[in-house]
Amino acid sequence: MSDREYVIGALLREKKLTLGVVESATGGLISHLITNVPGSSKYFKGSITTYANAAKRKLVGVKASTLTQYGAVSPQVAVEMADGGRKVLVVDICISDTGIAGPGSSTLEKGLGLFYMGLAHKNSTLSRKFQFEGTREEIKQSAAQAALNWLKEYLVSL
Repeated sequence: MSDREYVIGALLREKKLTLGVVESATGGLISHLITNVPGSSKYFKGSITTYANAAKRKLVGVKASTLTQYGAVSPQVAVEMADGGRKVLVVDICISDTGIAGPGSSTLEKGLGLFYMGLAHKNSTLSRKFQFEGTREEIKQSAAQAALNWLKEYLVSL
């Protein structure tokens, strides 16, 4: 575990903010890293792993039309996951990920290692695109690290 998770926790406590996570391709890894910090229950309220499209729709309200038009790995879906997760988990900030960890589900338009992250806070939701390389496990690790780095950067900017 890095100091980053402790810094994120300290920033959330200092700013009196709660956090939730909606994960897809990272499969719970972001939540795992956050909850490695003792006392994380003070600010971390929960996570939802929405691996299948049906779970994205049913659990966090991603629209079927969004999935059909843009695909599961898209900035639009990442944003809807973060927005929906913020509401369902009743948190101040929610981060989300959707991506292709591989090795088999890439397409010509969306290659292996493509990820989109979402971050919802108050009335705005942001998305970021990432491209990772490596094995499935390395890509998942890189994606979780990138999500936490972005969260830390966002919290510092508040």
